[in-house]
Amino acid sequence: MRTVHTDCIKDAVKEMCIEANLTLSEDVESRICKAEKEETGELGKKILSQLKENMEIAKAESIPICQDTGMAIVFLEIGQEVHFEGEYLEDAINQGVREGYAEGYLRKSVVGDPLLRENTKDNTPAVIHTKIVPGDKVKITVAPKGFGSENMSRVCMLKPADGEEGVKEAVLETVRLAGPNACPPMVVGVGIGGSFEKCAYLAKKALTRNLDTRSALPHIRAIEEELLTKLNALNIGPGGLGGKTTVLGVNIETYPTHIAGLPVAINICCHVNRHASREI
Repeated sequence: MRTVHTDCIKDAVKEMCIEANLTLSEDVESRICKAEKEETGELGKKILSQLKENMEIAKAESIPICQDTGMAIVFLEIGQEVHFEGEYLEDAINQGVREGYAEGYLRKSVVGDPLLRENTKDNTPAVIHTKIVPGDKVKITVAPKGFGSENMSRVCMLKPADGEEGVKEAVLETVRLAGPNACPPMVVGVGIGGSFEKCAYLAKKALTRNLDTRSALPHIRAIEEELLTKLNALNIGPGGLGGKTTVLGVNIETYPTHIAGLPVAINICCHVNRHASREI
């Protein structure tokens, strides 16, 4: 049994909230740079050049890449041989978010009640997903999620007979409807299987996967590649102004499901696909 003090969790979350909002992961940054070189549309190329310049300014001056610094989504993979000591784990995570958004001068965007709409003024509570895994390590991923793109996301409860083509059409339709509202070029996370809530979790988790890492399942990998081509052919383009770069990547995660269902979730992220991970 390994003991981990929750202060370590709090400090890691605080640092990652700031890190993720100021710098993009290398895979996302390289996709934007590559797209800027390859974009043939004049307006699209100009938008990508501006996005690239914005990233460089944010990194150099330690300021947020985007004014929407997101709602903090925290994924925890906890080894079953870990024992926590200190304050309650979720309180420690929320304190990390609270300190990170204060010290990083990040916009506080969370309201305490979805209908009364009063701002909590510290960007808490976070949305926390916990998974117990073998071992004695704790892996934390913080993914601040802006809601311009979140609002364009969908869950589709398809029929089994809809099959692969139904899944692909659901993704295409979702991105087509999102158009310029999701601040393209987008990253598209897709969850297939499980239940109503499980497929949404899978889609969200898919956004944190390195864009250069394809699915280990050959048939899913083929769908990822096909969708990437078809989505970029929609000509929505950077900033919604046309061009060949509508999406930077498509990541799909799957899970077993019921014989009577085919749940599909499409979680769209704008070009600021933020996430940072650490292992304790």
